[in-house]
Amino acid sequence: MISTLLVANRGEIARRVIRAARTLGVRTVAIYSEPDADAPHVGEADRAVALRGSTSTETYLDVDQVLAAARATGADAVHPGYGFLSENASFARACAAAGLTWVGPDPAAIEAMGVKHTAKALAREAGVPTLPDALLDTDDPGDWARAADAVGFPLLVKASSGGGGSGMREVRSSDALADAVRSARTEAARSFGDGTVFLERLLDAPRHVEIQVVGDAHGRVVHLGERECSIQRRHQKVVEEAPSPVVSPALRERMGATAVALAEKLGYVGVGTVEFLIEDAEFLASDASKAALLELPEFDFFFLEMNTRLQVEHPVTEEVYGVDLVALQLAIADGEPLPFTQDDVRPRGHAIEVRLYAEDPAAGDRPSPGTLHHYRHDDTLRWEDALGTSGEVSAFYDPMIAKVVAHAPTRTAAARKLAAGLAHAEIHGPTTNRDLLVAVLRDPDFLAGATRTDFLDTHRDLRTPEPATPRLVHLAAAVAATTAARRAHDPRAPLAPPGWRTLRNTPRPVIRWAGPDGEVAVSHRLDATGLTLTVDGIDHHLGLRDLTPGTVRLTLDGVEYRCRVAQHDGAAYVDDGEGHSTWREVPRLPAPDAAAGGAGPVSEVPGTVVEVLVREGEHVVAGQKLVVLEAMKMEHPALAAADGVVETVHVAVGQYVDAHATLVTLGVAE
Repeated sequence: MISTLLVANRGEIARRVIRAARTLGVRTVAIYSEPDADAPHVGEADRAVALRGSTSTETYLDVDQVLAAARATGADAVHPGYGFLSENASFARACAAAGLTWVGPDPAAIEAMGVKHTAKALAREAGVPTLPDALLDTDDPGDWARAADAVGFPLLVKASSGGGGSGMREVRSSDALADAVRSARTEAARSFGDGTVFLERLLDAPRHVEIQVVGDAHGRVVHLGERECSIQRRHQKVVEEAPSPVVSPALRERMGATAVALAEKLGYVGVGTVEFLIEDAEFLASDASKAALLELPEFDFFFLEMNTRLQVEHPVTEEVYGVDLVALQLAIADGEPLPFTQDDVRPRGHAIEVRLYAEDPAAGDRPSPGTLHHYRHDDTLRWEDALGTSGEVSAFYDPMIAKVVAHAPTRTAAARKLAAGLAHAEIHGPTTNRDLLVAVLRDPDFLAGATRTDFLDTHRDLRTPEPATPRLVHLAAAVAATTAARRAHDPRAPLAPPGWRTLRNTPRPVIRWAGPDGEVAVSHRLDATGLTLTVDGIDHHLGLRDLTPGTVRLTLDGVEYRCRVAQHDGAAYVDDGEGHSTWREVPRLPAPDAAAGGAGPVSEVPGTVVEVLVREGEHVVAGQKLVVLEAMKMEHPALAAADGVVETVHVAVGQYVDAHATLVTLGVAE
């Protein structure tokens, strides 16, 4: 029986496992890298062990350090969470060899499903439908072309190992095949230590639907319905829900039976997920008041892969089916039989989960690591937080801040509840995808169930949604609260009213403020009648009913807005019941831009150099890729801004660089 559990992970999943273990009376051990020394999961465990290093490879992927932590704390079991070592069969075997209970499936099952092209072969043997595919086992582009013709275009080049969208390239014509194969192989080798890739027929706009399976050591396997995870960016999920808005009871039974058949063929013990792609019918969602599904034919579904671990989106299944999947994992690892049969499994209501990331949807989902100054939300939703009320979004790991889940009797009610809870949260620090998530949840097409994998591509306007509160109101709140804060700390303030000046006709100072839509020139006057803002030469008058350094009540066009204003690191963060924005006074003498003098491209985010594509003395053209960085599970190419000659390359492959570091110096071409 498990008594002390080492959690071989970090962030929100480590916290989730620790909570479940505590409810079962199981002691927990956390491990942490140097950047995670103050992370919440460290303090929430009963014991913690520091790992030497900062990157994933140096710490959470270092099997020797993880096993040493288990020995030092007397742990008798290991829960890997997801990501990192969770699908590493060698690690599972090493745990068993060290006398530790592995909370997961048998290593043989992990290996069988860990290589995608062999997993598809096993799925076919189990009667699971699959898409056409072909393994590329030579270096001959002619062989690749013949394989592609057999599979058919469009197709995907896919890494056989790993996941998360890495090592994957979309190909629509034979002309692009060779470059895509080479690029996918390079990324797969770097990310997973295995450059093997295969081709698979691409469905242009399918649904991504997965079945949760659970098997015990006594030969029983059941499924816990489906989750739909079709809304994605970079082949990574952003919004997940259960049940799917289009899966009927009959289709659920068919898909569930095939998933169970595959798990039984593997002799699967533990919690796992069988993922499918579903060919979809068209949706009618042009009129939000009348949006409804068209009459749908019976779907065709195809095996995608099997994840032999807990999924990020597991909470929606827990909410709909009333189970604790982590507690179930621990019980199965202890040899207990499943406490329910397939006939006991019935969905209840609807659950939706979104992934709150520190990233900028308007800039291609670029990660935005940095300090989370203040983070607060209510308890109407299920928040699976990676951080506490403040913290650091590290550039070394995934930029997830939290998973946020709503459960309600209907899908529409769950979406409404989730959108409102997200909108009301206070998140001060890095740019996040919160506005995108709220916009998705309120979009008529989403509410009609038209959630295919091309959703974000066909709804690009959701990346920069219209603000819920007029920008002028938030700018006024930032100006007024900043002024109030200065007066509160100015010993001369009680001697003069707001806006008082020595000479009556002296012009008010003009200050440039940077906000969500760029910079504006602002002057202001506070008096008994309210607040007058002059923005880019245009006067605006707002009523002012209350003002402190932290709260402002403003009236614009007869509507009152109650704003909360917090100041961190020179920025004013404004929140009200529906909207939020960040404002910063622009220094009169800004610091010089490292790239402004023609030095060359700089790193947009801190990261590790994975490719240097130019040499000193080489002529380059505008837009040419010079260096590639990897940060927070993404590649970030640095491009030449203009034609020129490479004078100096400042970085090398494997080097870690800070944000805004100059990567290459370019000179003028002769």
